[in-house]
Amino acid sequence: MTDETQAARDPEDDLASRFPTAYTILFLLIILVAVLTWIIPAGQYDRIMSEEVGREIAVAGTYKQVDANPQGFVAVMLAPIAGFYDPDSYAANAIDVALFVLFLGGFLGVVNATGSIDTGIRTAMTRMKGREIWMIPIMMSLFALGGTTYGMAEETLAFYAILIPVMIAAGYDAVTGVAIILIGAGIGTLGSTINPFATVIASDAAGIPFTDGIMLRVLILLGGLAICAAYVMRYAQKVKNDPARSVVSKQADAHRKLFLADADDDEATLTRTQQIILVLFAATFAVMIWGVSTQDWWMARMSALFLGAAIVVGVVARMGEKKLTGAFVDGARDLLGVALVVGLARGIVVIMEQGLIADTILFSAEQTLGGLGDLAFINLMFWIEIGMSFFVPSSSGLAVLSMPILAPLADFAGVGRDLVVTAYQSANGLVNLINPTFAVVIGGLAIGRVSYDRWIVFIWPLMLILLVFISAALSVGALL
Repeated sequence: MTDETQAARDPEDDLASRFPTAYTILFLLIILVAVLTWIIPAGQYDRIMSEEVGREIAVAGTYKQVDANPQGFVAVMLAPIAGFYDPDSYAANAIDVALFVLFLGGFLGVVNATGSIDTGIRTAMTRMKGREIWMIPIMMSLFALGGTTYGMAEETLAFYAILIPVMIAAGYDAVTGVAIILIGAGIGTLGSTINPFATVIASDAAGIPFTDGIMLRVLILLGGLAICAAYVMRYAQKVKNDPARSVVSKQADAHRKLFLADADDDEATLTRTQQIILVLFAATFAVMIWGVSTQDWWMARMSALFLGAAIVVGVVARMGEKKLTGAFVDGARDLLGVALVVGLARGIVVIMEQGLIADTILFSAEQTLGGLGDLAFINLMFWIEIGMSFFVPSSSGLAVLSMPILAPLADFAGVGRDLVVTAYQSANGLVNLINPTFAVVIGGLAIGRVSYDRWIVFIWPLMLILLVFISAALSVGALL
């Protein structure tokens, strides 16, 4: 075993290996819910069509018990499949979402294959030499843009080897490089605006347009980004002034030896082709926003957009048919797990609906939360989602798991469903800055050779600040 391989085997890697994957957690939840259909009394609400949300909603005060329909082994095995296409289930549209995820992954794969994003980062760093402190807010903003638009997460792992050597060479430390990427993309996901893996899926599950509540999410995004950038910049400057104040000061020599040994001093320059590709990359998401907000586009047309954009990028980059299709398939393969999570998680909803316990759980929550005031309701909802996020770190998985149950509670409490969606994505994004069950956290720390305990020492004050900020934002949203 090489020294590099040994160094990568942080104790947190072993910690992460002891946690089951999101797939296992979700399948175990399907089994658990099936067991609950034998225990929890079956019941149903009367439902009426709501013009506001465009679908039937439960009518408060109409709950009644009905004959039980417990779910057995066959139902459990069929649930993930039915989660994709069962016409009798709320999860009927999951196949559209899954296909959209695959086409988006294909598009990202083609763009990444051109090296445009990678080279763009190197070019920016070269031009900022001597003023690297300002690279922190710039780079965090770019990663946040990726997080808020398409849920940039696993894609960030490729950038650690690029960014960390630059930060160390500038007099900062490995934690600074990790923080720029992990917190930057994380705050973007926390403040998702059009992220299809969080906002769009959650809003779809809540029965509302994903543009509802977007202004509050923009406020959370911008405010959270400003807080995080200031926090990382302040830490980085302290480390530069006094390296002993680094939370990984004991590893400073080892980090410099490892990350600067093969540092690339060659200046990177964006080619004209790569510049065009970056413009096309941004324009694709702009067109998606226009289509959804003004032309009633949904999953099929958005999928077609990303397919077409991938082809255009491939032609501009002169990739050739084999390289283009190969990059597209590789990109789709990278997000296949997300597509499977959608069906698997919605299988939980299928079991709950077929077992006739969804409304019983809703009734219990209605009795518990329905009488709370706006502020108490939305803040308790936020904490419920925080707890669930530790067990289901996948934003898409948590969305389709929790929103069909929790979003309707807003109707009883007099709070907009969009605020429940905002509470969900804020909670999930916050937890996934430290979640040991989230591969992006453990993977990024492993690449940066930063142990999990050192990361907690660095980030816990920021977590408290963000917690207060988000709670305040949600509270203001509930009062407006």
